[in-house]
Amino acid sequence: MADKLSATPTRMTEDDWKPLRALGFDDKACLEVAHIVGIFNHLTRLADGLCLQLDPGTQEASETGVVLGTPEQAAGKAA
Repeated sequence: MADKLSATPTRMTEDDWKPLRALGFDDKACLEVAHIVGIFNHLTRLADGLCLQLDPGTQEASETGVVLGTPEQAAGKAA
């Protein structure tokens, strides 16, 4: 659903929302999902347009799948 909403939003139909509705999402919840998808698309397009690069720690996490922690966790302290 998010892929279609991002790539071809004018082709979205009520059927595309059925998986979320089957999970109990009402109109308000579906709208929130649409907002999150839109905001994510907006931010990634800005980052791409500005040629932003990931910092080394985030780049490593994206390649290894290791979850990033807080700075306190990285320093060995409790968060």
